[in-house]
Amino acid sequence: MTIEHGHSPEEIAVRLAPGKNASLLRDAVYGGIDGAVTTLAIVAGVAGAGLPNTVIVVLGCANILADGFSMAAGNFAGTKADIDDRNRIIAVEERHIRLNPEGEREELRQILFQRGLTGDILDQAVDAIAGQRQKWIDIMLTDEYGLPREAPNPWRMALATFFAFILAGSVPLAPYLFDIDRPFEISVTATLATFFLIGAIKSRWSLSPWWHSGFGTLAIGSIAALVAYVVGSAFQM
Repeated sequence: MTIEHGHSPEEIAVRLAPGKNASLLRDAVYGGIDGAVTTLAIVAGVAGAGLPNTVIVVLGCANILADGFSMAAGNFAGTKADIDDRNRIIAVEERHIRLNPEGEREELRQILFQRGLTGDILDQAVDAIAGQRQKWIDIMLTDEYGLPREAPNPWRMALATFFAFILAGSVPLAPYLFDIDRPFEISVTATLATFFLIGAIKSRWSLSPWWHSGFGTLAIGSIAALVAYVVGSAFQM
């Protein structure tokens, strides 16, 4: 079995160093799937209604730009709200440490006790951590409030969502932009392959086999496309 990372003192120090950025996997997968789903839904819906290909191009381009920006902006605003809440909690903990240090020390003691420390080692650990205000607050953030050690970066998360949305969302629209024969069939095939590829890549960070994750994402996209096509067919001119 392959070991995922090294365990030399230097490698461990780098891996545990503060300031590391959070993974953008969730943001990229979310943006990619939504971009492919919404654009394919437009293509399938318009094609099902029997409207001209120019309508697909106009609506598809509008969706890619407007919805992609909207998703990125929503991700940015949501992440910024998390950061604001994090800063509020830090201010609360700083005030509690200043006004009620013994109560905060007891919280720290119980946190360390739950981690397995007891007796003199527990007392020494409490004294050592309580002597470093930032370390003390960091432990309260992770163990009392369940927050990550590092604050997220809203710009990086928003850009990951936006570019993943644009990239995946362009796939179902490409056959119409380049005026390829049988554009609908090619659009659906290419987009379903994109769903599978997103799922397969996502499996790199999970325990699921690549084919299982790929087919799971493919199923989501297929259902969305089928629903859109059926709805569009109901309004066929």
